[in-house]
Amino acid sequence: MSSPDVPVRTVDLGPDGWLLEETHRGPRQVPADRLADHFHEELSPPAWATDLLVYVHGWQTDPGAALVAVRRLLALATAQYDRRQALYRELRPWQPWTVLVRWPSRSLPSLGGYRRIRDRAHAMSTRGHAARVIGGLLGYLDGRRGDPAAPPVLANREGQYLHLIGHSFGCRFLCEAVQWAADEPLTLGWSTPEPPGRPFTVDSMLLLQMAAPRDAFATGFPALSEAPLRGPVVATYSQHDRATGFWHLRAEKRVGVGHAGIGTAPAPVSAVRMLPPAEPYPLTTLDHRFVSVDASDVFVRGHGPAGAHSDHLRPETAHLLLSLAAHSR
Repeated sequence: MSSPDVPVRTVDLGPDGWLLEETHRGPRQVPADRLADHFHEELSPPAWATDLLVYVHGWQTDPGAALVAVRRLLALATAQYDRRQALYRELRPWQPWTVLVRWPSRSLPSLGGYRRIRDRAHAMSTRGHAARVIGGLLGYLDGRRGDPAAPPVLANREGQYLHLIGHSFGCRFLCEAVQWAADEPLTLGWSTPEPPGRPFTVDSMLLLQMAAPRDAFATGFPALSEAPLRGPVVATYSQHDRATGFWHLRAEKRVGVGHAGIGTAPAPVSAVRMLPPAEPYPLTTLDHRFVSVDASDVFVRGHGPAGAHSDHLRPETAHLLLSLAAHSR
């Protein structure tokens, strides 16, 4: 667990997507019949939290770097909120509590290495257990709101909301997990009321530099249109992202979402540019089923073969996250 001023809990997945726990003999798999107990023991949301964030990292990120990244994003969000509270009147206060999902994503910085991690991420969520484990985590968090003795969770009268954040291949994990919970048709968008009887309901999904084909929402994740999403799916992209441009093009014969934005999807895609930290996002800008955000003027820094793929930890990103949280109210 991190320091008290930046509350972060960690969840570690093995190569097959199954949940791991630390023991005196090292990491071991959590038995299937103990998943709920493990979540209860390790991941009970505190009563003071206004928003619950679930963050899944991406390619070439070791466990320590993942924790540094999510703490950096939280620090940027806190600084942005403190500096410009007038932009987020609905958030008063902003007190997030975060779960970081870590998985083995390291490989050689090469075409073969990119393909290897792409295939691993896909296998962990489809043939493996990642979607079930992350979906179970979200269901656990949601279920806590039904217990009057437990901290309230999500969009209830106490004001807790759930937001998903993914980077790179981590976006695939979140899409698979949310798809896993789809069981009957449901319309996306904040203008749609939350339906009853769902395993969980997500208030927003922010996908940063997603490593997946541009048509992934139409071909790879079509059930997102039937998933328990009350808010929008928002994906950033930058033409300076070489991982989802150069490497993705060679691995999959087409550029990725993180390089060129969302292509085809089960519903119309709204296209917007990433706004500076002082400029508000109107509700009408983000209240769509799918939103493709052009960050080409913001995510520009980078070195090596990935380019600006990991240049997503910016004040502008924190502003977008806070705007999604505010509009969820």
